[in-house]
Amino acid sequence: MRALAIESESDPRIADYRNVRDADLRLRDGLFITEGRLNVKRLITGSLYRTRSVLVTETALHAIRPALEQLDAGTPVYVAAHALVADVVGYAIHRGCLAAGERGPEPELAPFLVRHQLRTLIVLEDVSDPENVGAVFRNALALGAGGVVLTRRCVDPLYRRTIRVSMGASLRLGYARAEDGAAVLAALRGAGFTNVALTTGRDAAPLAGEREAPQRLALWLGSEGDGLSQQVLERIERRVTIPMAPGADSLNVATASAIALHHYRALAEAAQ
Repeated sequence: MRALAIESESDPRIADYRNVRDADLRLRDGLFITEGRLNVKRLITGSLYRTRSVLVTETALHAIRPALEQLDAGTPVYVAAHALVADVVGYAIHRGCLAAGERGPEPELAPFLVRHQLRTLIVLEDVSDPENVGAVFRNALALGAGGVVLTRRCVDPLYRRTIRVSMGASLRLGYARAEDGAAVLAALRGAGFTNVALTTGRDAAPLAGEREAPQRLALWLGSEGDGLSQQVLERIERRVTIPMAPGADSLNVATASAIALHHYRALAEAAQ
């Protein structure tokens, strides 16, 4: 482990961590920032991405030393006082631990489908809340989905708040981007997926009525306010709904994803 002491917030070696609230800057730099001991450990030990560097307090250094010792010899671990770290990143941090990861080119859908022979996908259309996207990634990983597809207007799955809410799942689960819902539908049909929309529409069948899991399932969820777009609902193969108590009009998108994934996973396991 290459531990290097940092004694000034203007030290150029920690420029990647300066004002990490600026998500656009991180995208331009080809970086993402993750925070907290759990997620830093997951970036290092079980993610799809290379760790560029780590910034820790002395206390955090000792707490996650086993993970840090798995870094390549050339990856720096910067060690600084807690107050200095907070001044650099631009907000109060509680666990004294951040890491910079290298994102690489954002995956496009067509090569993603060729590269990964997946049975179950989550598709998010224009979901803009980082916490919802993070929770969907967490559910997808836990309940056996092989990846997530996002339209262009979805929030960045490598935004630090998304990573934090996902408990590191967005570091471990592959994802791809497509321009819009119509483009995703065309690509998934061509790859043999059955597309299933989760919707509150009156023409949707109850989820419990789904008695067989498709061989390849793409489960669609829409934006927090409007749900799935009309162009998707008009073209998609199946529309299902989760019945709710009187007076309730919708479920949180992440909650709905967990219920539906669990249902189809149970069907698939029962068929084996």
